[in-house]
Amino acid sequence: MELSNYYAPTKIVFGKEAEKQTGELVRTCGCRKVLVHYGGGSVKKSGLLDRIFAALGDAGVAYVSLGGVVPNPRLSLVYEGIELCRREGVDFILAVGGGSVIDSAKAIGYGLANEGDVWDYYDRKRTAEACLPIGVVLTIAAAGSEMSDSSVITKDEGGIKRGYSSNYCRPKFAVMNPELTMTLPWYQTESGCVDIMMHTMERYLNQSENMELTDGFSEHLIRTVMKHAKILLEHPEDYASRAEVMWAGSLSHNGLTGFGTDGGDWATHQLEHELGGMYDVAHGAGLAAVWGSWARYVLDARPKRFAQFAVQVMEVEDTGDDRKTAEKGIEAMEAFYRSIQMPTSMKELGIEPTEEEIRELARKCSFDRTRTIGRVKKLDVEDIYRIYMQAR
Repeated sequence: MELSNYYAPTKIVFGKEAEKQTGELVRTCGCRKVLVHYGGGSVKKSGLLDRIFAALGDAGVAYVSLGGVVPNPRLSLVYEGIELCRREGVDFILAVGGGSVIDSAKAIGYGLANEGDVWDYYDRKRTAEACLPIGVVLTIAAAGSEMSDSSVITKDEGGIKRGYSSNYCRPKFAVMNPELTMTLPWYQTESGCVDIMMHTMERYLNQSENMELTDGFSEHLIRTVMKHAKILLEHPEDYASRAEVMWAGSLSHNGLTGFGTDGGDWATHQLEHELGGMYDVAHGAGLAAVWGSWARYVLDARPKRFAQFAVQVMEVEDTGDDRKTAEKGIEAMEAFYRSIQMPTSMKELGIEPTEEEIRELARKCSFDRTRTIGRVKKLDVEDIYRIYMQAR
C-alpha cells in the first residue's frame, strides 16, 4: 500500500426531486450573490433552470446567470464568466449541468480568487491558492467533477486541452437527482458510462501493490456500470440504473478507488485530451477509441495486473499465462464497448487523422517533448505517436 490521502468534503443530496433543496443549500453557504452557470438549451427546455431560479428566489438568494458551456469547455467563456462575476459582485458559483459546466465553473472560481491569467494554472505556470466556493446540480453522470479536485479546459486558440487539480475547487455540495439524466441522448449516456469506468480503470491499472479492499471495490464498481450501461441502452428511463450509474460516477473520481495506490496511470486520459482539443469529440467515446491500443502497448510492463483485471473485472478464464489472459481481457473490454455502441478506434469515433496530424497530437500530448505520460509504462513522444497510430 502506498502513502495515501483521502479527502471528500462535498455534501451529497441524492434522490428524486433533490433539486428542490438547492436554494436552501446555497443560502447556508452564506453568499451574497450567485452565478448560475449552465450549458445549452436542455436545462431550459426541461424547466430545470426555472426551478433552480425559483428555489434561489424562495431562499432569498440573489443571482445572475451565464449559459453557453459546450463539451470540452472553452477558455473564452471562462474569461467571460470571470468578468461578469467581478462586475456583479458574485461570491458563489452554482453549476447546473454535467462535467463540462462544473469544470468551467471551477475555472471561473480560480480566476476570481487569484490574480493573473487563469490559464496559467492549466498551463502549469502557476499554482492556485484559492477558488470561489462552488455548488452543483448534476444533470449528467460521467465526469465525476461534482466530487473531484480536477477540471479540464480547452483553450480556443490552438485547441489545447489541459487539466488542473487542487482541493480548493472541490464543490461544497452536489444535488443529484437521477431523473434529471433520463432525457440524455443514448450516445451521451453510454459515453458517460465509459468515462466513469475509465476513472476507476486508470487507478486500477498501475504500478503499485494495491489494497485488496480498494481493488474489490473498484472491480465491483466497473462491473456495476457495465451492467447498467447495457440496461440504459434499451431502457433509458430505468430509475434504478440511472441511480447506480450516477453514484458510481461520483465515487469513481472522488479518490476512493485510488486509495492505497500510486495514483494511477492516466495516460489514456492524456491521449484523449488531445483528441478532444483537436477534434471536439465526446470524452468517453474518445477514451474508448484509444484504450485498447494503449493497453496492448503497455501490457508487457504489468502483465500480472492486466491478467487480474481480465479475470476479476471482465470475468475471462485464467489461462495460466498472464499475458494471454490479459490479452483476452483487453479483447473482452473492447467487445463490451462495441456492445454499447462505443468506438474502439479513431475511425469508429468518426475521425481519420493523417500521419502529420498524429505527429501533432503526439507533440501536444508530450507538451512539446517536455514530459512523459503514464505510470504503467512511461511514454515519451514516440511512444505516444505509436499508440495513436495503432488506434487509427
